[in-house]
Amino acid sequence: MPSPKKPAKAKKPARPQFGDWDQPRVTALLVLADGTVIEGFGIGAEGEAVGEVCFNTAMTGYQEVLTDPSYAGQIVTFTFPHVGNVGTNDEDIETTNLAAHAGVVGCVIKEAITEPANYRSARHFDKWLKARGIIGLSGIDTRALTARIREHGMPNGVIAHNAKGKFDVKKLKKMAADWPGLVGLDLAKEVSLTQRMHWDEMLWDWKDGYQTAKSSPWKVVAVDYGLKRNILRCLTSAGCDVTVVPATTKAEDILAMKPDGVFLSNGPGDPAATGEYAVPEIKKLVASGKPVFGICLGHQMLGIALGAKTVKMHQGHHGANHPVKDFTTNKVEIVSMNHGFAVDRDSLPAGVVETHVSLFDGSNAGIALKDRPVFSVQHHPEASPGPQDSHYLFRRFVSYMEKAKR
Repeated sequence: MPSPKKPAKAKKPARPQFGDWDQPRVTALLVLADGTVIEGFGIGAEGEAVGEVCFNTAMTGYQEVLTDPSYAGQIVTFTFPHVGNVGTNDEDIETTNLAAHAGVVGCVIKEAITEPANYRSARHFDKWLKARGIIGLSGIDTRALTARIREHGMPNGVIAHNAKGKFDVKKLKKMAADWPGLVGLDLAKEVSLTQRMHWDEMLWDWKDGYQTAKSSPWKVVAVDYGLKRNILRCLTSAGCDVTVVPATTKAEDILAMKPDGVFLSNGPGDPAATGEYAVPEIKKLVASGKPVFGICLGHQMLGIALGAKTVKMHQGHHGANHPVKDFTTNKVEIVSMNHGFAVDRDSLPAGVVETHVSLFDGSNAGIALKDRPVFSVQHHPEASPGPQDSHYLFRRFVSYMEKAKR
């Protein structure tokens, strides 16, 4: 009788070898000046761009952030993990100069972009980034990168996106190491309008959207060093008839327009560099006796014009949740900020008072002249994105023009 066959032994599964897993291909890199290479997945435009890497703590308003001319020459890391989930539209763009590539050179986010879910969305975030030529990196630990910036300062870096995952890392490291950075760099000319423009659009309303001003009794000339649209809307909504002029406009030409007040805008780059041609004109505007109001870069260059100095900050202030104290009202406001330079309070001359201070690090956030209607703030009272605690500053500017006229 034949012996029964032994059951066949089950085959052991083959031990996985290197490369057996379906690993997603790395399609984007962030290469820092010290040689650090951070791998992720590309979004937006393909290519390479060099800039200063910073982080932004705002939880909303990514489209406004990415079109803010003050971010020119920078790569923004968003600390909020979900970016792109409300899509994009044609209304939430902050740059006034649509002819220039005004705004960031790159953005870094944690999560992959989800499908947009918002009634105002007109275009997917990824397609919008491609259309604007902004290179993006996703899928990295943005908390770790933020902590690195907080501890070691804002590094220079290169952001690169290649759909096939092919990178010349050696070249990228050299690009990052060789880039001189923002100190000494004038970027206002690159983002400013090149000719005059009249502005009459008011703040957005939930029911009616953007409306056109019908009556604007106060004539204001706004010098565009990298203007945000919402600043202009705040001025118009406060009763100002606004004419925007390029960054290089002479004081004599501004005063010839017979304005009731002059506004000095926000903008990118080193205030000392832009100030080489702007500060002499600001001095003349102050000497004219006209009310002068400055924000961000305009604040810094006004400080230089009054005799103060500016300094490069360690990590900068970028976000929509910064506490600032206003010594003129003795109140604390939550404000939007975006700057990497600051006025050195210890350099403020006699006759210039500090009106605002950051409660995060004690840095200067506002100044005013004692004997003239001249003042400025480091933060962004127009927000966009951010809270509206500081909208009163535009009304204060109007009150100065009213008093000057009387």
